[in-house]
Amino acid sequence: MWLYLVALLALYLLCRWYRERQTVGNLPDKHVFITGCDSGFGHLLAKQLDGRGLRVLAACLTEQGAEWLRQATSGRLQTVILAVTRSDSIAAATAWVKGHVGDRGLWGLVNNAGVVLPVAPNEWLSKADFVRVLDVNLVGLIEVTLSLLPLVRRARGRVVNVASILGRLAFCGGGYCPSKYGVEAFSDSLRRELWSFGVKVAMVEPGYFRTPMTHVENNLGCLKQAWQCASPEVRESYGQQYFETLYRLSQEKLQKGCSSNLHLVTDCMEHALTAQHPRTRYSGGWDAQFFFIPLSYMPTAVADLVLTWSWPKPAQAA
Repeated sequence: MWLYLVALLALYLLCRWYRERQTVGNLPDKHVFITGCDSGFGHLLAKQLDGRGLRVLAACLTEQGAEWLRQATSGRLQTVILAVTRSDSIAAATAWVKGHVGDRGLWGLVNNAGVVLPVAPNEWLSKADFVRVLDVNLVGLIEVTLSLLPLVRRARGRVVNVASILGRLAFCGGGYCPSKYGVEAFSDSLRRELWSFGVKVAMVEPGYFRTPMTHVENNLGCLKQAWQCASPEVRESYGQQYFETLYRLSQEKLQKGCSSNLHLVTDCMEHALTAQHPRTRYSGGWDAQFFFIPLSYMPTAVADLVLTWSWPKPAQAA
């Protein structure tokens, strides 16, 4: 009996392996638009897809970032300046994309642009701190997607949204976790709506990686600023010892807990764009695959215990 089950499992894995290695044709004729290409995942993905021969349309926030990317890629790659929080910038970028893709449509849209800071206990932050992150990571992503969907639908192409393992397990305060939970929800609804049009929607959920978003000094500086801006009542409730311990733990996590192998994520994005049968979700990084994603399926009490066991205790804790 067990032998049959093992054989069936092996057959399933073999079929899946073969299915996932089938790629779409005519890659040099396909256009892919990527946001957030100044650095990090977007920058690497743009170079990676350019190397595969695709026609990459790379959106950068700054002209300096665009210039660095052009110097590292072929003449096929084209850049545009895009601020995803501004409707006029999105409209201009959409018109620019239309001019490049013409009647062929847009094969791939990769919503990669994002910010993480400030990250701190929620009570230390203001509404503006949350809005700043949500505007980029969620509202901007939605507006970019809605603007370019007609072009993606025309090509029967792909939408790839960069979520996070923090879109499954929220264990830090600030707007980042809510924004990534929102990306998950938007992607799910979008996938079901566009299935009939032949458009496929995938999510990539990276773990912890060393990118400009996880820059140690910036993250620790924002944490310190949030503590200083908190009300006297809040600081008294948490206590100076709480802040100092949280600061130290955050420093250790940022210095030692982040992977530098960004290909673990960009390879997922590339597969979602070039495979005939892309996955619905991709887990980017070993910590995502073997710790955070499995933990997200555990009972809430278990996940809470695992994620908070090393947290400091507030001065006025019950």
